[in-house]
Amino acid sequence: MEPKAEQKSLAEQREQRLRNLASLQERGFEPYPYAYRATHTAAALHALHPKEKLTPGEHFGEPVRVAGRTMLLRGMGKASFATLQDASGQIQAYFQRDALESYNALKKVDLGDWLEVSGPLFVTQTGELTVQVTDFRPLVKSLRPLPDKYHGMTDKEARYRQRYLDLMVSPEVKRAFTLRSRAVSFIRRYLDNLGFLEVETPVLQSVPGGAEARPFVTHHNALDHDFHLRISLELYLKRLIVGGFDAVYEIGRNFRNEGVDYKHNPEYTMLELYWAGRDYLDILALVEEMYSKLIFELTGSTKLTYQGVTLDFTPPWPRVDYTTELKGRAGMDFDLLDEPKLRAWVAEHHAPKDADGEALADRPIGEVYDKLHGIYLEPQLEQPTFVMDYPLAISPLAKAHRSRPGLVERFEPVCMGMELGNAFSELNDPIDQRARFEAQGALREAGDDEAHRLDEDFLAALEYGMPPTGGLGLGIDRLAMLLADAPSIRDVILFPLLKPE
Repeated sequence: MEPKAEQKSLAEQREQRLRNLASLQERGFEPYPYAYRATHTAAALHALHPKEKLTPGEHFGEPVRVAGRTMLLRGMGKASFATLQDASGQIQAYFQRDALESYNALKKVDLGDWLEVSGPLFVTQTGELTVQVTDFRPLVKSLRPLPDKYHGMTDKEARYRQRYLDLMVSPEVKRAFTLRSRAVSFIRRYLDNLGFLEVETPVLQSVPGGAEARPFVTHHNALDHDFHLRISLELYLKRLIVGGFDAVYEIGRNFRNEGVDYKHNPEYTMLELYWAGRDYLDILALVEEMYSKLIFELTGSTKLTYQGVTLDFTPPWPRVDYTTELKGRAGMDFDLLDEPKLRAWVAEHHAPKDADGEALADRPIGEVYDKLHGIYLEPQLEQPTFVMDYPLAISPLAKAHRSRPGLVERFEPVCMGMELGNAFSELNDPIDQRARFEAQGALREAGDDEAHRLDEDFLAALEYGMPPTGGLGLGIDRLAMLLADAPSIRDVILFPLLKPE
């Protein structure tokens, strides 16, 4: 909460702004017009008249009309300057008392107000492209003061809660979300050009599947039934491959009832795609090419800097073997798939118990692998890297490896210690899939509430026959983190989940 003194100050400022609004109405201005029609954006004007080509004192005869939020307003007696900000950037406006019958109305304009100004362009003696205003009108009165222009919004939680203010005063924040939007647009174009079809699948699901995660539960009153917000797009997209589509993708929200940290938000965006006739190596080639082309289109290079580290997305990316790399980095001298030896090693090297009072060595084997992967392998991978061929025990939806028993055909692209996605040669044997679901069910009964659930309708679909298929899930938010050089996932989600005040 704000201190009482600050609350009072805000209330006083709001009252003054209301009085200014009333005064503008008395002067004949419409308080909240229905529309405006700018001839140019600020960026378009600067593009037409590049700064390096401007000459102080130069005038351009054709009038323009622009509209934007007043970010700066300074009076100089018989003249005033304003800086107006629209979605594209900022432009300066110059008001002269002798040229404007309504000049005195500027006294009732506050920082944050939207103005529409018209007039020809000229260049000030300091070389600034400026609109010489011949007419103006207020569009919207800002009843609350903007954040201090020198300090901006330094409270990160306040920035997330009031993203609209964050966007107003921080151009780099708007840039991050523009990059994110352009990345999604590129992905759509790239996949469409390959012949993929964009589809939509249910967000409300009776059986949440496709991932190991705890779902959110909601009740549907009319059907008097509990449903779940989806934790993955996977199983419904695979149903479409069974139905006869060759290549489908969806970019949509997933919801997982889990903790929050710099790379996790309970509501996040995934790209998932499934491609009939392909295996995981085909999908790997797609990821490598799509990422490198995307980054080149958005930045002009296949390299970018993230948190001070230069990352090179130029193909080919390094490949590392999951079991070999993890075993070597952890210092194990036995087969990583030997469960008794692995548990004994974990008991010796990771004895402390978790919050539930259970030692890691006693947890389900999937949790053991995931924990070790998160300690010894993933955090060590800085450059874009493919981690290849995971244990079957942690991959219940992936096809068994064709030449390596105990493993599956699966890879994860990893960068800066973050998993960027997940891909399989998809399991299409319904008998094997049922057995794996039943094994996951045993884990659920033993207390693992994130284990996969048995989905009878999905199994029925598989029994009709799903062709060999390669599948992929990529996190859009983590991609946006890399593009925007953002240290937290919350910096690339417009309205991240926060505990209500």
